[in-house]
Amino acid sequence: MNKTSKILIGSLAIIAILVAGYLYLDSQLFDGVKPRSVNEDGIKASFYAKEGIANQPTVVLIGGGTWGDYWGQEFAKAGYVGLSLPYVRQEGLPPLMEEIPLEYFQQALGWLKRQPEVNPDQIVVMGASRNAELALLIASYFPESVHGVIAFAPSSVSWSNRVHPFNSDSLKPSWTFDNQPVPYVPTPKLKGGASDLFETLPYWTAGLADTAAVKKAAIQVERINGPVLLLSGIADEVWPSAMMADMIETRLQDRSFAFEVENMQYEDAGHLISGSPNYLNTTRYGKMEIDGRSYEYGFGGSAEGDMAAQKDAFQRVFTFVSRLRQE
Repeated sequence: MNKTSKILIGSLAIIAILVAGYLYLDSQLFDGVKPRSVNEDGIKASFYAKEGIANQPTVVLIGGGTWGDYWGQEFAKAGYVGLSLPYVRQEGLPPLMEEIPLEYFQQALGWLKRQPEVNPDQIVVMGASRNAELALLIASYFPESVHGVIAFAPSSVSWSNRVHPFNSDSLKPSWTFDNQPVPYVPTPKLKGGASDLFETLPYWTAGLADTAAVKKAAIQVERINGPVLLLSGIADEVWPSAMMADMIETRLQDRSFAFEVENMQYEDAGHLISGSPNYLNTTRYGKMEIDGRSYEYGFGGSAEGDMAAQKDAFQRVFTFVSRLRQE
């Protein structure tokens, strides 16, 4: 054996030892549930479930990403199932949040119901902000597959694509079904001003002032086949989530909704109340780019108010899911 071969074999042995050591430490230190990557039936997702479980309540985390993966872990650690489900800005998925077909989520629900870990009669959807809007829509369009909704900072209506500065300039629906637009509130393209601080709340409240459009675009939440949990911050400065949560609750009451509705609203809490209760988020402003210029916008509330809301909301979410087992 020549010197080069000895060096190569030695290097491979060192790499093997390092990999084995990493895998061992990872198995010892990691206390979560590792996801199963899903790339089939036209969907891309991360599936969280403990080994050996069967027929358990399941939460679909609309939007996926870091947020969906966090909650997927938490549900799996508690013995439930979580599906972190992105739908834009990944390879093989649409690049923009516009004209998103609801059939994509119908396909994901069909796949989910076939998994042995999942109780097909105990699937709920969960989302925050625009993804709460989408979660409510999905539950209202597919009541045979969805049996409850958890909505953080929700919307009572469907909005157009132009609420996002990165979307195309022409007016389009955010969502479609059967190749037709889901009715939406038409909005102007976001435009910046002289100040580096962009106030988003007036933009949304102006849209809600169009009563004819709001009536047409109102999400038919009364079609939801299960309980509804609404969680919002009264000091939300991104959009009027508490007001829209009230609109949802009123619509459900007016239509004699058969299931439980909880409309929890938090003082001194803003838009960011759907995160970990163990993480104090001191970031009070987000950034967005409009016409090549960067702007800041406020989330509202305080870090302490958000933290208190997150802790309470976390408990309410798990109470909500645990009740599915009792039905």
